[in-house]
Amino acid sequence: MRILDKYILKEMLGPFLFGVAAFSSLFIGTNILFTLTKFITQQGAATITIAKLFFYSLPRVIVVTFPMAMLLASLLAFSRLSGNSEITAMRSGGQSFYRLAVPVFIAAFMVSAVAVVFNETVVPASHSAYTQIVRYEIEKNTQSVEQKNIVIKEIKQGEMERLTYAQNFIQDANVMNKVAVQEFQEGQLVRVQNAEKAVWENGHWKMYDGTITNLTPDGKVERTINFAEEILPVEKNPESIAREQKDENDMTMRELRQHIAVLKREYVSAEFYEVELYQRVAIPMASFVFAMIGTPLGLAPHRSSSSIGLGLSIIIIFIYYILLTITTALGQGGAVPPLLAAWMPNIIGVIAGIYLVYRASR
Repeated sequence: MRILDKYILKEMLGPFLFGVAAFSSLFIGTNILFTLTKFITQQGAATITIAKLFFYSLPRVIVVTFPMAMLLASLLAFSRLSGNSEITAMRSGGQSFYRLAVPVFIAAFMVSAVAVVFNETVVPASHSAYTQIVRYEIEKNTQSVEQKNIVIKEIKQGEMERLTYAQNFIQDANVMNKVAVQEFQEGQLVRVQNAEKAVWENGHWKMYDGTITNLTPDGKVERTINFAEEILPVEKNPESIAREQKDENDMTMRELRQHIAVLKREYVSAEFYEVELYQRVAIPMASFVFAMIGTPLGLAPHRSSSSIGLGLSIIIIFIYYILLTITTALGQGGAVPPLLAAWMPNIIGVIAGIYLVYRASR
């Protein structure tokens, strides 16, 4: 790495860390602390429980602040370099703006990659732990009224053995409605069972009014049998099923793909989960997009003030998240393809960034 690259990255490091701390504090102060205070005053939550909730809420906040911090870092770093005429000196020495921006873009891409990994490995687990503590330690809510689109996976030696789907699950009545069971052998679907409902009786699930369809190795129907009553081959009791169910924030990308595949096989709308899946990569990649925007904007002479740079960053972030909210709603509603809905704010940002970089290079 050249000395010039190290110098530019060093200029960005301080504002980036400041941005992560500042934006995290903003989220914590306006949302998390308010929620935790309600748990103390209204639910009588213990101090140790509140401490755990605070710890588990941090990963989701931090990963969201990475793009914001990268925007602030690129804008402030180039503002200072431009304000002190260092950019002019660098360009007089034969360095083009494109060359000066390279270390920024590489660093932004690496931050995006780290955020994607963090968003896949740490955030779902921490959010799931947070949800479990709220539900079973604070709200004492072990009797869920109704859960929709239930998926129960049974994996043996790393391969899917049985996958059960229910349109809804009423735990206090011990009933699952519109049940579909898919059984696999060596990764091949061999049997499908469908039933109007399944009821937990005498220590096992019993299905009512359904069919059993056996399939050949090439996926064709071998035979179909109707039944009035049949034992559902799922050993988990209602409480275990309720505890294992995850919302979209608790799932990894692999689990989201599996969930989407199950919903599509049952002809259930999956756009909501598809948008969430694509955003797991699109939102972290905003760090790179924001670097493309912040770097050229920092060259304007009036950007030398850090307060102006911070204000401009907030405006850009605000516009980005307005676009994200709109496209997310359109994607989840089926008006726009989920992939396009998730990436549209980034696409608009990249177009704006290319224009700003081109203008700055001239």
